Amino acid sequence: MKIERLAPFADVLILRPTVHRDDRGFFLESFHLDRMEKALESGVPGATFPSFVQDNHSRSNKGVLRGIHFQRAPHGQAKLVRVARGRVFDVAVDLRANSPTFGQWAGMVLSDEDHAQLYIPQGYGHAFLVLEDNTDFIYKTSDYYAPNSEGSVAWNDPSIGIDWPFKAFGIEAPVLSGKDKTAPSLAELSPL
Repeated sequence: MKIERLAPFADVLILRPTVHRDDRGFFLESFHLDRMEKALESGVPGATFPSFVQDNHSRSNKGVLRGIHFQRAPHGQAKLVRVARGRVFDVAVDLRANSPTFGQWAGMVLSDEDHAQLYIPQGYGHAFLVLEDNTDFIYKTSDYYAPNSEGSVAWNDPSIGIDWPFKAFGIEAPVLSGKDKTAPSLAELSPL
């Protein structure tokens, strides 16, 4: 397991598991707390993973954009996200009011080819754009889904300025849920 930071954030982490391949296919450990914490400790001294309590799995087609979603305290969620099949452009947005990176974003492609995972701490918004049909997106959360604590920010908020790779992947316009079509801007959001 290798761990690196997703700039500009010190606490959003890319986890690259060891993949064992042979003529039968491959094997990897998608979650092993002891190994992940040891790898994390070597790269971010004093850091630990939260206890994860819920696994979620979504399947989406190319062009679906989900997010920017989060949950407020007392049900804030850290997430460990990965793609089991297909490819997404995954994004974290810092929503912590007193953070030096408040309102900034970082993103990367996650796929079933490289098996990288992204750890997104509590206090960040999360979104992803699906880049291939029949993409399976799996993520662990550190708290249960709590409808009264959920929130969202507009995926296209110019003050955040996410550079979505629509053209690079032949996507004319994102496919959005009703909630994502009407999400407030960052300026309208009371900070986390």
